[in-house]
Amino acid sequence: MSTQKGDLLNVCLDIQPAVAQRAGVGRYTRALVEHLGESRGADRLRLFYFDFRRRGLAFATPGLDQQAIRWCPGRLIQKSWKTLHWPPFDWLAGRADVYHFPNFIIPPLTSGRTVVTVHDVSFLRYPAMAEAKNLAYLKASIADTVRRASAVITVSRFSAREIIELLRVDPAKVFSIPLGAADHMCPPDPEAVARLRRERGLTRPYLLTVGTLEPRKNTAFLAGVFEAMTAFDGDLVIAGMRGWKYEPIMERLRASPRAGSIHYLEYVDDNELPALYAGAELFLFPSIYEGFGFPPLEAMLCGVPVLASTAGSLPEVLGEGARLVAEFDVERWAGEALRLLADSATRREMIEKGRAWAQRYTWRETARQTWAIYRKVAG
Repeated sequence: MSTQKGDLLNVCLDIQPAVAQRAGVGRYTRALVEHLGESRGADRLRLFYFDFRRRGLAFATPGLDQQAIRWCPGRLIQKSWKTLHWPPFDWLAGRADVYHFPNFIIPPLTSGRTVVTVHDVSFLRYPAMAEAKNLAYLKASIADTVRRASAVITVSRFSAREIIELLRVDPAKVFSIPLGAADHMCPPDPEAVARLRRERGLTRPYLLTVGTLEPRKNTAFLAGVFEAMTAFDGDLVIAGMRGWKYEPIMERLRASPRAGSIHYLEYVDDNELPALYAGAELFLFPSIYEGFGFPPLEAMLCGVPVLASTAGSLPEVLGEGARLVAEFDVERWAGEALRLLADSATRREMIEKGRAWAQRYTWRETARQTWAIYRKVAG
């Protein structure tokens, strides 16, 4: 199937991640929905998702009427895809020139070109850090997915190299499209910060990290860094949902000699995040592997200096906007953090550089490049 120059393109986007997930892939999918309308011109975009209870969408779909949105009550269908590889997606969603699946896997399909977003391959590089059932499913499906895909979108040049190496994909069909930093991530007014601190009981200066509580985020290591920062008379705030193997991490936090100064905020609404970032003295991100890395960029936009690891894509994505530490050495991290806290001139410089750097990442540009891929694969 191909479209002639001047023909209208018909695209179907699977938005199930936007319905089912708050962070990560869900945020990415919601942002595509909100911004692809600016890039499609007269081309057609249809959204498809499963909604057993017919609750509707909890986010905006600019430029799309309800006729362009299809839903299906399909929990059993999703299970059937995994076990029976049936029914075909296009039977449910309708025919299109291009189908985009933003969450790693292409379901059964009988027609149309396909675009898949593979955000990272941490499950192949570090299988011990992936949940067993997810690892088995991804390993069984990902090679077939990238083989079938007309194009593979990923979120950084680092992830593109990893995909090409570990999945042996033709480099010509792998495209790196950076993500955007959240549009609402800008420095809030001081009253919003003060209100959040009151409501969350954050009465002292605090260091901040944001991310799912799972081994890959290295939160237990961060607790050690905080313990070594005895000269810092403040708190450590950890914000993020409980993920795979969170129990040992929680036990480590509770066992810390500074446990009384560690605040775990499991749920922080997106509207609260800017104030939470802006109230921090320093943002710490010692992740072991990242395909992109939303939180440090968001911290930069909110005017907070960032101290991060050199893992995965972080040197590429954060560039000169952050202070990067190569080794996972507690004393080295503690020393760097204390020096930044004590040096107001360096902090001001980092805040200015960080904000300027993070402003390069816009969802509008992500959407523009994504629609260009649809056009490319349609022929």
